[in-house]
Amino acid sequence: MHIEATRTFIRLYRKLPEDLKEKTKKALELLQSNPAHPSLGHKKMAGQEDIFEIRISKNYRLTYQKISDTAYLRKVGTHDLLRNP
Repeated sequence: MHIEATRTFIRLYRKLPEDLKEKTKKALELLQSNPAHPSLGHKKMAGQEDIFEIRISKNYRLTYQKISDTAYLRKVGTHDLLRNP
């Protein structure tokens, strides 16, 4: 799977603490190599046709939109931020 980051994702990523940036990088590496890995908590977002969520930490998630074989990273942050994926 090819991964591309949107401007919104990059802006939100830059605001993360360093430890969460590292966890995000590791989660993205796993997403690219094995999207079914259990530690990702990978799931389709309710009410969304092609938007998915993966776990970064206990309180942080990221969302992406899958179009063909590309994952477009949309947002990264707490559950509150992700109410509107």
